[in-house]
Formats: sequence, C-alpha cells, structure tokens
Amino acid sequence: MLWRHALLGLIVGLILAARGVSAAEEHVVYTSAEKADQDFSLQGEYTGELKSPEGNSFQVGIQVIALGKGEFRAVAYHGGLPGDGWDRQADPNPASVEATLKEGVVTFAGERGTGILSKEGLEVLSSDKTKLGKLARVERKSPTLGAAPPAGAIVLFDGSNAVAFENGRVTEDKWLMQGVTSKQKFGDCTLHLEFLLPYKPTARGQERGNSGCYLQGRYEVQILDSFGLSGEDNECGGIYGVKKPLVNICLPPLVWQTYDIDFIAARYGADGKKVSPAKITVRH
Repeated sequence: MLWRHALLGLIVGLILAARGVSAAEEHVVYTSAEKADQDFSLQGEYTGELKSPEGNSFQVGIQVIALGKGEFRAVAYHGGLPGDGWDRQADPNPASVEATLKEGVVTFAGERGTGILSKEGLEVLSSDKTKLGKLARVERKSPTLGAAPPAGAIVLFDGSNAVAFENGRVTEDKWLMQGVTSKQKFGDCTLHLEFLLPYKPTARGQERGNSGCYLQGRYEVQILDSFGLSGEDNECGGIYGVKKPLVNICLPPLVWQTYDIDFIAARYGADGKKVSPAKITVRH
C-alpha cells in the first residue's frame, strides 16, 4: 500500500454522527452482503470496451444502483467509470435510465441504446439493437485500504477496543460505531479513515447511511451512500455545505472505502483575528 509523501503521520480525531429517521421513514438495512436481498448481486460497477457498428472501439462505464423491490437505475459514463476514464468534459451529464427486474433480467432502454443486465454481465445494444459488446462487473478497491500507519502515526482505532474515544463502542465484528469523539485533540494533521456504508435500497438521498467525519468539531466531511449520484457538497467526499467533490468516486454500499484527509487548521493573530482559513484536502 502506498502512502503519499505529503502525509504528516498523524491520525486526526473524528466524530461519526449518525442521523436517524422516524419510524414512518424506516427502511430495511443490510450490513452484510450475505444477508442482502436478491437485487444486491446485480448492483455495482460495470466497465469494458464496446465496438460501434462502424468498427470503432470505445470504453464505457456503467453504475447500477438498486432502488429496492426489483427497481434499478443505470448511469452510463463515456470513457470509463468515475475516476477511471470518465471524460467529464465530453460527457458532463451522464445518461440515466431506470428499469425493473423481470425473470432475472433488467432491461435498461434509453435513447442512446439498451443495456441488458443479468448475473452474466451487462450486454449493450445500439439504438437499432445492434450488439455492441458486454461489460463485466468490477469491484474497485482503494489503494490505501488496510495500509500500515506511517512512522510516528497515532493509531486511534485498530479493531481491538475504543478506549481512545468518548462514548466509544465496538460492534461484534470489531468495527467502531458512530457517535464518537477522540479524547485526544489535534491541530494540523492527516487522517486515514476506513468506512463501510450500509445497503438501504429503498432509502433515498440523505437517508442512505448518513454520517460524517468532523475535524475539530467544526468541519464535516460527509459520509453517505452517494453511489451513482451527481456528487454534491452533502454527499460522500464533499465538505458539508462548503465544497462538493471534484468527482463522485463513491463505491457501492457494503464496500470498504477510505478517506485520506490533509487538514491545516485556521491561523489567528495575537489580536484574535483570523489570519488564514482552515484548509482541507480530501482524497476519497
């Protein structure tokens, strides 16, 4: 695993603040793939090379989002998946199509063509029904997932206990639960955080695994199942209410993801006036 040379070697304090929903808004929540519904196996990222009727080859990436009860949305990206080939300048508004699972197959029929999704992959047809090729399901992984802490790092959580946190709680699977604050306080630092988002297919928007990572209790880096969304400042990778991510790189729910966050605290003069604002760089 590669750590960027700019890492300062410290792990910053964090708060994972869960936001609940009322009883009337409750949705089925899955925290393991083994217990998930049948739609979960079709949800995910698909990519590969297609060939036009004229014989020209081109890359495509498609994100398939499960919406619950056999309903799906597919978002197509020219050039490849977000963060892996997608040409944002040529394709700023990716096409999105919704469809229903029928007899093990989901048929996404759009203006540009048709995608036929099954457990064998995602076959793509042109608008005149010419077969362009088949896309394979891929599972991307963060290059810093499971990386060893750099020399001098302060490890707040290693899976054994939550003694470094106020209100620290650990699940039976040895995961740190939300709603905690580090006892130790930090200024300038780098945070490496690994997180897993629940699978809530019938939920929408801010109800999908909504949480956050707070720096100094002031600045929130949003944690949310934003898979296949546009990427706003209240979605995964965004600095809440301040800055949306340059690219929505959110992976599907129940896939471990990482934040590597460089934080420079605000500076104040002797008179108490702010000299320079805080700076946050989030690598999702």
